[in-house]
Amino acid sequence: MPARKPGKHAFVFIFVTVLIDMIGFGLIIPVMPELIGVLTGLEANDAAVLGAWLMATYAGMQFVFAPIVGGLSDRFGRKPVLLAALAGFTVDYVIMGFAPVFWLLLVGRILAGIFGASYSTANAYIADITPAKERAGRFGMIGAAFGIGFILGPALGGFLGDFFGPRAPFFAAAILAGCNLVYGLVVLPETLAPENRRPFSLARANPLGSLLQMRKYPAVLVMMGAVFLMLLAHAVYPAIWSYYTDFKFGWGPAEIGMSLMAVGLTTAMVQGGLTRVLVPKLGEWRAIGFSLTLAIFSYAAYGFAPAGWVVYPIIAVGALAGIGQPALQGVVSRIVPPNAQGELQGAMTSLQSLSMVIGPLFMSRVFEHYSGPDAPLAFPGAPFILASIMTAVALIIALGARKHDPGAADEEAGAAVAETPLAGAGKTD
Repeated sequence: MPARKPGKHAFVFIFVTVLIDMIGFGLIIPVMPELIGVLTGLEANDAAVLGAWLMATYAGMQFVFAPIVGGLSDRFGRKPVLLAALAGFTVDYVIMGFAPVFWLLLVGRILAGIFGASYSTANAYIADITPAKERAGRFGMIGAAFGIGFILGPALGGFLGDFFGPRAPFFAAAILAGCNLVYGLVVLPETLAPENRRPFSLARANPLGSLLQMRKYPAVLVMMGAVFLMLLAHAVYPAIWSYYTDFKFGWGPAEIGMSLMAVGLTTAMVQGGLTRVLVPKLGEWRAIGFSLTLAIFSYAAYGFAPAGWVVYPIIAVGALAGIGQPALQGVVSRIVPPNAQGELQGAMTSLQSLSMVIGPLFMSRVFEHYSGPDAPLAFPGAPFILASIMTAVALIIALGARKHDPGAADEEAGAAVAETPLAGAGKTD
């Protein structure tokens, strides 16, 4: 019997799945300081270390299991993997919602990282059902689902946490995942035909393989070093934001959720609109210099912020630094030949996962060290200053690799022509 042809519900299901996953991820961020405090009796600065372990565990599981889950979907099909992940999320959020001790929260994040690795399957599903010329637009819509989910999740989590307690967002996330599981059981067809499936091979499911392949391009390794430092610095936000604002400004879940919603909105505006305008106008190398310089000052401003309200103008201005990573990726992709672009993107994904394993553990320790009673200097903003220094080093490394970019000279020439007042004066209509 032939497989049911995917209809409009298939893409809607994938969009909603990614949206709900991100809402569920964002829901729990504002209440983590309070919930860890309830379970352990720790203050926010000490709870940040445990929260970092939860985050690093989640990222580590995704790093390890993303290629494994992708391989399983190539063997057994997309639908069973996606539905199994949703069922797992539903049970996992319930476990965390009822968790009477911290180690059950840790178990919950381990499971969530494994189930969250199904993003690779969601992307494969889209590729299965979408003509090649339309895939970019659909992948862009999935990116929008990430942004919308992170805008709605923290705001909703902060509201629920303030009014119903720190466990309420977990049960809300479980309900969302359960409803989408039922929806998928009803509407989701399988898209991978039996003749297109391949045997599962653990040897091919290697998260470090793409990174190792980049040894063939020394200039790319230098640039990826800059990217990795940028990502490590950026990890300061998910690692300590909730704990820092709680500890320094006395914010509760609602205030933390609103600030994260502001981050999501400004990031979506920059990534969804301004990046496409500013990067071509400035050129990739100028965009890199501008964005990293702005990030250096933004991190420092967060570290020295004297009051909670000061955070919001920093969020608004600092969001412009978001044009830097796409510009860096554009430069690196020019250095790598066309037949290695897939390996490059895999390596970049691996770097992001590694940064989310190492960064939160490191930044939370710095926060704890400089905010505790035995701190050599009472300065809870120290992790942000460290992030500023890391970004400055990343800027130096990136600009030092500029001579290896074959398109840098063309970009400079184009910018010079654009800035010449008489450029094009001799043209006629």
